[in-house]
Amino acid sequence: MAAQFGRRLRRGATTTAVAAAAVAALSASQAPAAPHPDSASDDRTAAGATEPGDSAATGNSPYYTDLPPLDTPNKPGTSVNLPVTGSAEAGIPASVLAAYKKAEQGLASTDAACRLPWQLLAAIGKVESGQARGGKVDANGTTLSPILGPALNGQGFALIKDTDGGAYDGDATHDRAVGPMQFIPSTWATWGTDGNGDGRKDPNNIYDAALSAGRYLCAGTRDLSLATDLDKAVLSYNHSTEYLRTVRSWFEYYKRGTHEVPDGTGVLPATDTGSGTSSPSPSPSGTTPPATTSPSTPPATTPPPATTPPPTEPTKPPTTPPTTTPPPATPDPAETFGSLENAGTGTLTATAGEAFTERVKVRAKNELGAPLGKTSVTFAVVGSTDTRFAGGKSTVTLTTGADGTVTAPVLTAGEKAGAFKVTAVAGTTEPRALSFAASVTARVADTVARTDDKALTAAPGTEFADRVGIKATYKGTGVADTAVTATMITDAETPAENDKGPYFKDEDGKPVRTLDLTTGADGLLELPKIYADDTAGTYTLRITTASGATLTVELKVEAPAA
Repeated sequence: MAAQFGRRLRRGATTTAVAAAAVAALSASQAPAAPHPDSASDDRTAAGATEPGDSAATGNSPYYTDLPPLDTPNKPGTSVNLPVTGSAEAGIPASVLAAYKKAEQGLASTDAACRLPWQLLAAIGKVESGQARGGKVDANGTTLSPILGPALNGQGFALIKDTDGGAYDGDATHDRAVGPMQFIPSTWATWGTDGNGDGRKDPNNIYDAALSAGRYLCAGTRDLSLATDLDKAVLSYNHSTEYLRTVRSWFEYYKRGTHEVPDGTGVLPATDTGSGTSSPSPSPSGTTPPATTSPSTPPATTPPPATTPPPTEPTKPPTTPPTTTPPPATPDPAETFGSLENAGTGTLTATAGEAFTERVKVRAKNELGAPLGKTSVTFAVVGSTDTRFAGGKSTVTLTTGADGTVTAPVLTAGEKAGAFKVTAVAGTTEPRALSFAASVTARVADTVARTDDKALTAAPGTEFADRVGIKATYKGTGVADTAVTATMITDAETPAENDKGPYFKDEDGKPVRTLDLTTGADGLLELPKIYADDTAGTYTLRITTASGATLTVELKVEAPAA
């Protein structure tokens, strides 16, 4: 099911009042002024006309019209590296933010003249999908459920008949916008790109969608550092000046500063429920008919009394005591979440493929500073890493015990070396977050050994028939890309490179007795051919790794037996 498109503009349904309100809101939020007429062209979308065919990346589908808050995340000219506790609206889910930045880097290497800023992708992602519904994506960046726009059937939207047989949007009659960046299938067929290197082009994957959107915005000779080219690019995405103003406002907002939040915890658009169909909420129709009364029987006529009774005191209506509204109950500070603190987490380091010996442990406290049990804490692995909690999860929610503490599951390092973070977030109305630095180091060979035990002999002036095969391992597992040095050495107490006996050949065919080599997959390496000079004897080949693992191999040069 796709996310509901609350607060979205319908083609042909934008009134003057809405437009005026949008302009007023933009002015209040210090959003950029309306684009120059040359760059914005005419606002046919807002006027209600439907453009034929595939006129925009999104087919001019609806979009979220929420505007940034008036309190910007940072002041102009200051650092954009804000803490996790910054403005909630400035927070972008980790995988989504990583996808935008990866797309910017990719375009910088393939189309540097475009100068695509990742904040523009973030602005478009905000109005198209609410940053993929608050970052509800899996470890590969694919949305947990499809995000689909309404059927583009010409009824309030553009008319675009099916172009993909329903392969992407599940609709074999009309096209629908698909995924975090809301591409219509016909546009995706042209611009869809594999952004995460898994060999697929999936519009529902934030890495694929972000890079594809970047390529689309950079079409032709656009330079997005120029305001006119940037306006043209955004209008090509959705041909509406209201859309351009909204994207521009978020673009300027994100340029003032953002921060990373765990996946699934991003701020959703104001009316987003996270599921359901993608059509504007219908307004109620009709009114409640007035209540009707049954015809009543006319009262019977009573003859006047023979004598007039004395006047009576009027009866006073009973006095109704005024209704009082009881004051709202004051939350018990002893049961109200107040803070989150580190409860003794050690250094988070591990070697690739191994479990971390330390686990993240936090303590929740109430407003009085005492431990608070039954508090939900969400732990998340944040950053470019394949390290995961038990079960392959990147996000886990647990509850504190009676002592206020809770410990995250064991972390298992992936194959990717480098630094990342583990976050812990608790609280709903006023969340508290902690961030823990973590790192994975690559495997370093602790052993190097031969792959066979054949005797290595050669006659003077010939080459050795067998080549030396070795394997570098760490705790029995082969280590690829291990630097290895092979040297023919003397047998002196302090060995040095030998100037006689067996040798290798360099690229020019000249004798050399030291080589620097690198192991391949699984830590395997086969040394080049070894040649014997005219001096008979027993010689030593020493093989070492940068980590200090050492192997010695015996080489014999002797004449064949008679």
